[in-house]
Parts: sequence; C-alpha cells; structure tokens
Amino acid sequence: MSKPETWKSWEGRAVDGKFPLRQYLGGSDHSAVFLTELTGPRAEKAAIKLIAPQDSNVDHELSRLRSTASLSHPHLIRTIEVGRSQIAGDTVLYVVMESADDDLSQVLPQRALEPGEATELLPPLIDALSYLHGRGFVHGDIRPSNVLAVGNQLKLSADSAHSAANKNSPRRRRDSYDAPETAAGISLPEGDVWSVGATLVASFTQDAALADAGAPGGGLPERIPEPFRGIARECLHLDPKRRCSLAQIQARLQPEGRSVPLESEPEPAQPTRSYRYSWKMFIPIAVLVVAVLGWALYRVVFPPTPNNAEVLPAVSEPPKAETPPPAAKANPAVHPTAPPPTQPEPAKANTPGAVLHQVVPQVPKSAQNTITGTIKVTVHVQVDSSGKVTSAKFKSSGSSRYFANQAMNAAERWEFTPPQVGGQPTASNWLLQFRFKRTSIQASSQQVKR
Repeated sequence: MSKPETWKSWEGRAVDGKFPLRQYLGGSDHSAVFLTELTGPRAEKAAIKLIAPQDSNVDHELSRLRSTASLSHPHLIRTIEVGRSQIAGDTVLYVVMESADDDLSQVLPQRALEPGEATELLPPLIDALSYLHGRGFVHGDIRPSNVLAVGNQLKLSADSAHSAANKNSPRRRRDSYDAPETAAGISLPEGDVWSVGATLVASFTQDAALADAGAPGGGLPERIPEPFRGIARECLHLDPKRRCSLAQIQARLQPEGRSVPLESEPEPAQPTRSYRYSWKMFIPIAVLVVAVLGWALYRVVFPPTPNNAEVLPAVSEPPKAETPPPAAKANPAVHPTAPPPTQPEPAKANTPGAVLHQVVPQVPKSAQNTITGTIKVTVHVQVDSSGKVTSAKFKSSGSSRYFANQAMNAAERWEFTPPQVGGQPTASNWLLQFRFKRTSIQASSQQVKR
C-alpha cells in the first residue's frame, strides 16, 4: 500500500484523542491533510496536517513547527496547535490550522489567471513574505497549493517556514517552483523570490516548467502580460544575488511608481479686476431721465380726452336660485330605525407563502473568475410562522466548498411572507437554489411540502 493510500485509510481515527480525522484532502509520501473539528461549545472546522518525520530529526522538526505557531499575519494561515502523536504504530507530527476554502492549484488546471487576478494575488503574497523575512524566516515552499483562499482573503500557508539562519535544509527532489540552489540543500530568502516568479509563470501559462526554460535568457512566453512578465524575469535569475527584492516587485506593480494618483489641484482663482467707473456710462441714463420727465410734462399741459363711446356701468346678473337637492327616496323595505342587514362573513382562504427578502451571495470578483461553467448549490430551509429561517441544510452542495458556504450564509438570511391556512400564518419549507457563474450569481426559490 502506498503512503497516500495509507493516509486515506486513517479516516475516522483521532489524533491525541481530540482531533478526529474527517475527510482526507490529499497528501504525498511525506505528509497528508485532513479536515478536522475543534472541540468546544461551538464546533469549528479546521485542517490538520500530518507529517511523517525521519527518526533522526523528530525533535528538530517539532521545534521548527512550534516556532511557526508564533507567527501571526493577516495573510498567513493561522496555526492553532502543534504536537506529536502515534497512529497505527507510526509516529507523526501534526499541525492544526484554520481551514481554507480553496487553493490556487485547484484553479490552474482549469484555466489561467487574468491580469486583474494576478494583481490581487501578488500584494498579499509579498506582504506575507516580507513579514516572514523580517522575522528571520524563509518560507521555502511557495507554490499554488500553498496559496489559499479563506473567505475573501488570500493567505499563504506557514507550516513549511524555517529559520533563515539555518541556510542548509534537507535535500529533496526539486521541481520548477524550487530555486536551483535548493537541489544542493541551500535555503535562502532569495529562493522564495524564485518561487514567486515560478508561481507567476504558472498562473498565466498553467505550466511552471516554463520558469526553468525561460530563466537563463529571460525567454518567457509572450502571453504573460506586463508588468508580470518583467517581474517573473527578474525573479528567475540563476544567481540568487541577481534576483529582485520583494520591495522591487511591489514597486513594479505600481503604475509609474504611484499607487494612488494625485487629486487634481484646483486652478488658481484669477484676481478680481477692480471696476473703473467712467462718465461716459451715465450718458444713456441721463437721456432716459430727460425723456421720462418730458413725457410727464406733456401730459400735464395736454391731458387725454375720453372716447366718444359711452361707458356703461357693468350690470351684474341676478343670482340664480339654487335648486334644492332631490329628496331621498324612501325604501319601504327598510324601517327608518332598523339597523342595516348584516352580510355573512366570507370564509378565510388559504394562501401560499412568498419571498419577502432575498439575499444573493456577495462573492469577490477574483473568486467568481475561477468558475468554469455553472456551480449549483441547493439549500433546504425551514421557516417559522413569522417568516424567519429557523434551520438550513444542503440538499446539494455543488463542486466547491467555498461557494457552498457562501450560499448557506445567504440562505440563512432570507425572509418570507408565511403561507395562510384558515387565515392564520403557518410554518413552511423552501428549496433555495443558487447558480454561480463567472458572469453572474442567480437565486431562485420553491415552496415545498414538509
């Protein structure tokens, strides 16, 4: 039985009696990752990584893992607990960490990244590495499988980090994500820079081997757009001393060296010109005054004569007598003092429920761009007589745990107009379907029987 098959056979066991090995997520001859749960009042999902150490370096490896548990950064996966355990007679080291929704290695086999996605990818990666290097650590294993999404945040795994003071590391089989010097057991911060360049090449070409092919002469494929092609070329120098720094990568991402354009300054106000009065401006005013006075004097000397037509006083028409409203016709069938007859009360009808407030998952564009085709998630919700969701469970969770969680969070916030039975509101059951596409997110509902 191969080592990965052995790992998988451990599903259902527990580590130290408190971390159950739920679902096997993947592994190699050296390590494996499972889903687990944290004990406590609120069962929180987590991931547990099991490592098969060599007998000669168990204590050293455990000390290294414990040193990484002290690292804390928004773009590093949080380490919860580190320890040693025995499973099926084998000694394993374990690292319990926060659970991620997806990683970059699940996206690249389906499609390459867009330039906008790479622009969102690099800053968190550079920030996390700057933090590690600033505290004397080397990551040593940057690759798409270790670039993870936790909710709306991109994070880098930290369990492989080790002290930069120890420049020698165990020899291992090198691949294109590893810097050339790692084949000789040399581990440097500059090696992380190589790995960033290789990850960038793989993100646009889906083939990390092109990093090795393009490294000596900078012959990287034209389909890698700028500035990423230039960044990758500067990361992939064979000589570690010639590789660019993390700060230089960050600077290359900024257009014209400026991340935020300056606000346009308002134009200086023109000085107000003082108005200069001139005697010439009073000439038209004087002419107008003289004309008015002359016309008034003429009317005093020659008053106007009345017209020959006799002006008759206005004769008002006599007011029209108001016509009294017609008397109401008496209804002989109704006694004047009798109350109106009562109508029979209509029977209260049964009415179906309706959606009052619909919530559509808010997914970052970078995550939505990873979708190929349509991801369908259906959630069954129970609604009380006030229209609030009281419980929700998956009817079908689709192909992505991340999008399934987004759908569940949205479904729990829907509100409904409860159905009426005999005029009284009652509880109901609904199926909510969410369809995630690269260009849109849609939701629909259907009331179902219990």
